[in-house]
Amino acid sequence: MNVSARFLNASEAAKRLGVSAKALRLYEQRGLLVPVRSAAGWRAYGPDEMRRAGEIAALRALGFSLAQVARVLKGDPQGLEPALAAHQAALEGRLRQLAGTIERVHGLRDGLARGRAPTAGELARLLVPDSGIAFDLPWPWGGERFELGPVRPLTYIIGPLGSGKTRLALRLAQALPGAAFLGLDRAVLDGAAAGAWLDARPLPEWGLSDEAVAAIRARLDADSDIRARVDRALAWLVEDGAAVSDALVALLAGLEAEGPTALVVDLVEQGLDEATQEALIAHLRRRGPDSRPLVLMTRSCAILDLAAVGPDEAILLCPANHSPPAYVAPWPGAPGYEAVATCLATPEARERLSRGPGPAMS
Repeated sequence: MNVSARFLNASEAAKRLGVSAKALRLYEQRGLLVPVRSAAGWRAYGPDEMRRAGEIAALRALGFSLAQVARVLKGDPQGLEPALAAHQAALEGRLRQLAGTIERVHGLRDGLARGRAPTAGELARLLVPDSGIAFDLPWPWGGERFELGPVRPLTYIIGPLGSGKTRLALRLAQALPGAAFLGLDRAVLDGAAAGAWLDARPLPEWGLSDEAVAAIRARLDADSDIRARVDRALAWLVEDGAAVSDALVALLAGLEAEGPTALVVDLVEQGLDEATQEALIAHLRRRGPDSRPLVLMTRSCAILDLAAVGPDEAILLCPANHSPPAYVAPWPGAPGYEAVATCLATPEARERLSRGPGPAMS
């Protein structure tokens, strides 16, 4: 068919909607959206498709799973109550955050009336209440002082093999007040225990053994509250296309654990297929702004989709040359962007890039 100028390609449509092209493909795979095809077979999105996609994106922003979106689009109210309740809780969290900022503004104005000018730091904290922390970097760095910016609801740690990202994650769990480290065995280590691992050379080999799975399931059986939270999260994830597995249950048990004020998670995608990873990150993004901060180590482009990184997320890159970690903005051309994109490539692509270009073709 001939596609007029009113039709957009996938990249243009995604940009207009504020979602990723991967999200549009997911909507299509779940039967929620059917783009038209150009004469060359390319996907195209006209006014009807864009309106439908906009509705889907809005429902996803409200925290609806893909299965819930499908029901809403069919006029079925099943499942609306818990989804709307979760959205109300998120809005109330933002309201509390805003009330705290208003109180700080009121205090600064009172100070001005008494002749005390606010400092630049006090003014900056009106936008970013949490000023972050500073600590000395562990080996393989040389003990440089590192300033961690404001802790976002989601922070990703990424870097090539041998870059020190696991040791940085352990150091963060030790330095962040009240934080804990969730290892590959999905056992929760408090900050002191995480810091103790930093003295190990090399780091211990973690893994989700049968014994670890049995211990986690026993804990869930013994604690009805955490079992209920895990079951609710599982139900949402399954509706969004996730596959239930020991790896997913163990991860959720750690994520839902009470106590830590922040969680640093080792390779969050470990043992999860791509669809489950996509459902998981959507689930983590739907939490409110006052939810517990998560620091996620990852090498997965399903978890860290650079086109989908939002304002409440941050990317922390550990460079291969062991220069200090740096924040990276999620758009092409930003310093460090190509290094992050390379880390997120498939293992085959990373190997090819490490070899460099082959001999010139004659």
